Amino acid sequence: MNTPPLPPVVAASPAAAPLQDIQHYLRPGLLQLSSLPPLSLYIHIPWCLRKCPYCDFNSHEARAGSAELPEQRYVDALIADLETALPLIWGRAVHSVFIGGGTPSLFSPEAIDRLLAAMRARLPLDAGCEITLEANPGTFERERFRAYRGAGVTRLSIGVQSFNDQHLQAIGRVHDRAQALAAVQEAREAFETFNLDLMYALPGQNLAQLEQDLQTALAQQPPHLSVYHLTLEPGTLFAKRPPPGLPEDDDAYAMLDRITELTEAAQLQRYEVSAYARSGHECQHNRNYWQFGDYLGLGAGAHSKLSFAHRVMRQVRFREPQLYMAQALAGNAIAQDQEVRRADLPFEFMLNATRLKQGFALADFSARTGLAITAIAQGLQQAEAQGLIERDMETVRPTVRGFDFLSDLQALFLPV
Repeated sequence: MNTPPLPPVVAASPAAAPLQDIQHYLRPGLLQLSSLPPLSLYIHIPWCLRKCPYCDFNSHEARAGSAELPEQRYVDALIADLETALPLIWGRAVHSVFIGGGTPSLFSPEAIDRLLAAMRARLPLDAGCEITLEANPGTFERERFRAYRGAGVTRLSIGVQSFNDQHLQAIGRVHDRAQALAAVQEAREAFETFNLDLMYALPGQNLAQLEQDLQTALAQQPPHLSVYHLTLEPGTLFAKRPPPGLPEDDDAYAMLDRITELTEAAQLQRYEVSAYARSGHECQHNRNYWQFGDYLGLGAGAHSKLSFAHRVMRQVRFREPQLYMAQALAGNAIAQDQEVRRADLPFEFMLNATRLKQGFALADFSARTGLAITAIAQGLQQAEAQGLIERDMETVRPTVRGFDFLSDLQALFLPV
């Protein structure tokens, strides 16, 4: 679960967005960005063994298993996609790479090795660049994680979601408790930094069961833990047919309070609304999203946010994997290419920045959006009056109340 919060996007038409010369993006405009933000690379691998009923990501079932996946063609398409996009990011260093899905661990370590080698040959990766791969216990094989480490992956993110077999079955996961524990053990042996994804407010889950899940996760001593509330996202099977036994809101709030208490006792600091980490193990890739940094998205349905001197652009790749591969290999994988409206930039920045416990520097708002602080002054005043933020002359931070009512805080910055 690595995708940053995004504004609504109009559905793509079958036709590709026209290829633009770099000068099109560099032409004069209303914004004036004094410098470009850090750049990350997101690579989407869209296949899963089975589509989870709560998932609204671009994922497609691959029941036959990894042997039937078009690994070589898809990696070829990703490389071609990058080569076409290079003029837009020429000379910019990449600070982090995130390979998400779907289930990227369906791809062999050899395919990931070829992909990362191609990225290094074409992009200047920072020394110590964080390279994350998402993996699911249902695709776990002994020594597989070590092979990903050998390919250059530095951080693993494991989609455990729960250690309770009944709850795993209720949310449609393909693995069980034993597979989850085996995968975590292998990750501990292969990686210094890894993340466990957990979900709470699951069908039939009570507070005691949530505590048991969390205690099991913490006993594995993960350097990073992400804990998400199960939500019924539009377009998912759960949205159409909600599962029985979902906890009431008050029970879910009590679960979140307990999560905060137990993670703090385990010396995992809550640095983002759903993320907890030991010092030095925060996810740099996701932090770049939340700080309104830039990211180039490659792969089926991937999103990009790219800044230029006078504008901020968003792009979306073709969503269907076969169409994406054909378009990328033909030199144009972009289905949408749109400039972010000046009026939308304050909300887009605040949608991300308010998720961080440390908040943001006021100077970063101007640097990342090209706008004066006056663009968010009224929203900040309202948020402070409602006890949702605290601020001084340099920084803005969400309060505990602001974290608990994050949607209310973010809504204060919606364009009029």
